Amino acid sequence: MPTRESAAGQRQERPWSLVALARASLDGIEHLVSGFGTAILALIMLLALAATALLCLVGVGLLLAPAVLRGLHAVADRERARLSRWGVELIGPEPPPPTLRAALANPSTRRELCWVAAHTTLGLVLAVIGLTLPFSAIRDLTFPLWWHLLPQAEAADGAMGLWVVNDLASAAAVCVFGLGYTVLTVLLPPVMARLQAWPGRRLLAADAGTDLALRVVQLTATRAAALDAHAAELRRIERSLHDGTQNRIVAVTVLLGAARRAVARDPATADEVLERAQSAAEQALAELRAVVRSILPPVLEDRSLADALSGLAASCPVPCEVDADLPGRCAASVEATAYFVVAEALTNIARHSQAGQAAVSVRRRDDRLQLRITDDGRGGADARDGSGLGGIHRRAEAHDGTFVLTSPPGGPTTLNVSLPCGS
Repeated sequence: MPTRESAAGQRQERPWSLVALARASLDGIEHLVSGFGTAILALIMLLALAATALLCLVGVGLLLAPAVLRGLHAVADRERARLSRWGVELIGPEPPPPTLRAALANPSTRRELCWVAAHTTLGLVLAVIGLTLPFSAIRDLTFPLWWHLLPQAEAADGAMGLWVVNDLASAAAVCVFGLGYTVLTVLLPPVMARLQAWPGRRLLAADAGTDLALRVVQLTATRAAALDAHAAELRRIERSLHDGTQNRIVAVTVLLGAARRAVARDPATADEVLERAQSAAEQALAELRAVVRSILPPVLEDRSLADALSGLAASCPVPCEVDADLPGRCAASVEATAYFVVAEALTNIARHSQAGQAAVSVRRRDDRLQLRITDDGRGGADARDGSGLGGIHRRAEAHDGTFVLTSPPGGPTTLNVSLPCGS
């Protein structure tokens, strides 16, 4: 028989599973919305390709074909960027060759043509269905509230004509269809989003050789960034020890020497000097502990990353909300990097942004840890202006991560950092 504790644990876990299901549904709808945008672009490109093919019969299309193929490549790159935000990064091939014959002979161009046809049909249909489901659910769930406002002929047919409505009771029965649409809205969008993304992931990935060559270049850059980040961290620790702790210890030594000489002449003065030496020693110890905590925060050993980030948000001068959904622990180096990224970002917001509100979102998607820090400040942030964003960029690159900063003048500012954390 299940114990009382296990039953209570099941009752506690069920709401969390419902929350996870709702979040997965919202993510699926978001993916379908973004896929709807690229599907419209693919439809426009498919029409342009068809018109160009027809114009080739009279020779005009031969002049337009290179520009249309470059447009095809640009639309495919938009889809690669979209899919990379939701999962494994898609590395695109080189731009198409300048000549029409070479471009058509390029395997990546032929795959992009196949993707346009698939995304215009399958992707667009899935997006329309996915976007229709929540509206249908809202329509049928609220049908009893407004059915009497419709003309008599339209009010008589509820739930798309499948149910005859002639009074309030029959109008309330339409809510059953709304509940069905609600279940479909919760369950289907994640599946449809994966199905919508499948042609792009199969057809838009670069050739294996291209992927390997680009990966070697990326790893070389990552290695250089890791060395730079390591050297910068050593300089920071050396500067903290030299300018803070070392000077405090020197002051303690000087004060102890002065107290020793004053013992024989004036014991009262010696006691005052010893008190100053003790105060300086305590300050040196506090600074030394701060340096040690800056190397690897002890809070990550005792608590989770979500709790550590909540502590950072609580100590931030700008009101900050933390939304962390982490099913498990990541590697210690990844969590430390995420902690320092958020700490530096919040410090930057407090010092430079003039923001009234900040938010931190942490998600683990497949094998990557996604950090999103936003504020409603004045914007105009630049990683090259020495405001600490450059250090965040170096830390992310050192872990083979990505760094994307969006900060138009006037705000808001959004910082997205993605770190690989294993499967």
